[in-house]
Amino acid sequence: MKKLLQQKKNSGLSQIQIIALGFFLIIMAGTFLLMLPFSSKGQPASFLTALFTATSATCVTGLVVVDTFCSWTLFGQLVILCLIQVGGLGFVTIAVFFSIYIRRTISLRERGLMQESVNTLQIAGVVRLAKLIVKGTFLFEGIGAILLALRFVPRFGPARGIYFGIFHSVSAFCNAGFDLMGEATGEYSSLVSYVGDPVVNLTIMTLIVIGGIGFVVWDDVRSKGLRFHRYKLQTKVVMTVTAILIFGSALVFWLLERQHLMADMTVSEAVFASLFSSVTARTAGFNTIDTAALTPGSKLLTIVLMFIGGSPGSTAGGIKTTTIVVLIMYAISTLSNQSGCNVFDRRVPEDMVRKAGVVLILNLGLAITAGVFICGLQPHVPLESVLFEVFSAIGTVGMSTGITRELGTASRYIIIFLMYCGRIGSMTFALSFTRRKNVNPVQLPVGHLPVG
Repeated sequence: MKKLLQQKKNSGLSQIQIIALGFFLIIMAGTFLLMLPFSSKGQPASFLTALFTATSATCVTGLVVVDTFCSWTLFGQLVILCLIQVGGLGFVTIAVFFSIYIRRTISLRERGLMQESVNTLQIAGVVRLAKLIVKGTFLFEGIGAILLALRFVPRFGPARGIYFGIFHSVSAFCNAGFDLMGEATGEYSSLVSYVGDPVVNLTIMTLIVIGGIGFVVWDDVRSKGLRFHRYKLQTKVVMTVTAILIFGSALVFWLLERQHLMADMTVSEAVFASLFSSVTARTAGFNTIDTAALTPGSKLLTIVLMFIGGSPGSTAGGIKTTTIVVLIMYAISTLSNQSGCNVFDRRVPEDMVRKAGVVLILNLGLAITAGVFICGLQPHVPLESVLFEVFSAIGTVGMSTGITRELGTASRYIIIFLMYCGRIGSMTFALSFTRRKNVNPVQLPVGHLPVG
């Protein structure tokens, strides 16, 4: 990846194209490693199975066609773990950090690429941000691994318990959703056996939230402490919306499931299950209750949360919390005859509003189009399950009602494409096929169309 960055200047590729190509190369490398005979338990994995798994890991999604623990050897699991870590941090961040470590000067072009990768608004301070990202990541993952190991070691033994702690901590922080519980509690069971465990629930949820709020928000909170009024606009929006989505959605989940899946649970189990369902739906992919058994209302709420996703410059996917806030506030401003889009006493520029609209349309269009094709290819699969799957893929969530293993070859390639677009960004993918052109100062005559 370092060589890829060094060749950028002479390659003629844009920053967006470099990011798209970089993730593609990482996915292909992971695919070939997973196809090796000693990566699988039993027969070597087929190209499609390896490609699906490598894409899901690199794009920190969590959708799987084979159980991670039961189908992959320790080597295969470590390949998946490395792909999750690289996919969560971003190869650009890792390459820049490595350059800093060997005391190599970071060029302006590489700083620009780093800015694009972490989705920050300014190029100043991106090198310092890269240090913070890597150090903070290993700190949080390390603490999470220790806490999880406290619960896993008594059940699985010292060696496996520590390994499970590390794997699930990295998977949770990177919002990947891969788990190793297949042998202990059944294939594809995720964390259902820990529905009432406070240590596992709180640790996994905290890691998911920290990984999903964004690296820029980390930096802002670290430098300004708990003084909310001094935060950047992005931090204020992210922190506020994240809190509303977590606790508001948890309440709705409890109301919808209290007479269904949570009917036989204790109060503490129901609280943890509601909070976990709210947090994990925002791109993590773990589950402590049976996703397929959710009521239709809960499934619809989960789809909405998966579509919104996490925050910019984070390990999470989706259209992002800031995008949905900009669109909602713009609608409110329009309906109340106010000028512009105003958030926390600040006016959002028109170009950002337009970008938010484009992101919404692209992601929604891709998900619906993919859903139509999969329904056409596999008409026996229920519509709600197909929609759940496609929104889970493009939101890089990884939650599934259980149809992933039933998908045919063509449908799996569609899901792979959605996961890839969801990780690099659908707008990034679209722009990777275009080159910037000089703005034409001549504008066409105005034409009026009735809308609404």
